[in-house]
Amino acid sequence: MNQPANELRSLIELVQKMARDIAWQEPYAQGKWRRVQMLGHLVDSASNNHQRFVRALLQPSLEFPSYDSDGFVEVQCYESFPAATLLELWANYNNLLAHVIERIPASSRTVICQIGADAPVTLEFLAADYVRHLTHHLKQILPENAL
Repeated sequence: MNQPANELRSLIELVQKMARDIAWQEPYAQGKWRRVQMLGHLVDSASNNHQRFVRALLQPSLEFPSYDSDGFVEVQCYESFPAATLLELWANYNNLLAHVIERIPASSRTVICQIGADAPVTLEFLAADYVRHLTHHLKQILPENAL
């Protein structure tokens, strides 16, 4: 699954290049999370998806809980955590995910994954959807038209 892995690596590189131009403590829109909180959410997403991918590779199907993204961001107080440290964690975690994704064998791509109350999807869909989700949120963090 090279395409999602390559897209992931390209996104990491782009964010790292633009990091100095991002107002991390500013909300991405009025009444929304600060950009550093969104970055924290993306670390949580990486963490949850890492568990999903690896567990799906170890069993014939996967049932995994959904997660409360607002609750995760709130209890971890990302707004008071250094953005540079969080960015490094995010980048490293996503490099690991790209490594895992590109090694998903064809025989495991059809493993059925049930995440919370969502409709069941394949592991292949889950990996591609992770990159779509990440891209959606990076558009909220990065300067306009960066993606």
